Amino acid sequence: MGNRKKLAAQARKEEKQKIAFAKLNNVPTSPRKMRLVADVIRGEEVLKALAILKHMPQDAARRLEKLLLSAIANWQAKNEDKSADDSELFVKEIFVDSARMLKRLRPAPQGRAHRIRKRSNHVTIILDSAK
Repeated sequence: MGNRKKLAAQARKEEKQKIAFAKLNNVPTSPRKMRLVADVIRGEEVLKALAILKHMPQDAARRLEKLLLSAIANWQAKNEDKSADDSELFVKEIFVDSARMLKRLRPAPQGRAHRIRKRSNHVTIILDSAK
């Protein structure tokens, strides 16, 4: 019984070695704008995703590019004996969640006020190795 638990724990540990992630919290961009860029690189190989992000004009692409580089560095820290180029890393998951919302008031005609919602988001990127 104890031997099976050890084998299962060993298998989980080996599976976690292949996966690396990075998070970016409280990005002052609306989640909708960030999701448009995130959808483009979902499922892509890491090098191709970096090339795509480098040539996109959106501000969100710059932030995602830095986040992707951070996730690659996290993977490299876990797997010091392997090379990131040889292991065929790809973007397994990327998701954008809504974060805090700053609420402001803007003057409107006839003494009224309109509410301005300044949205922000959290981004999580998970990399996996094909090998």
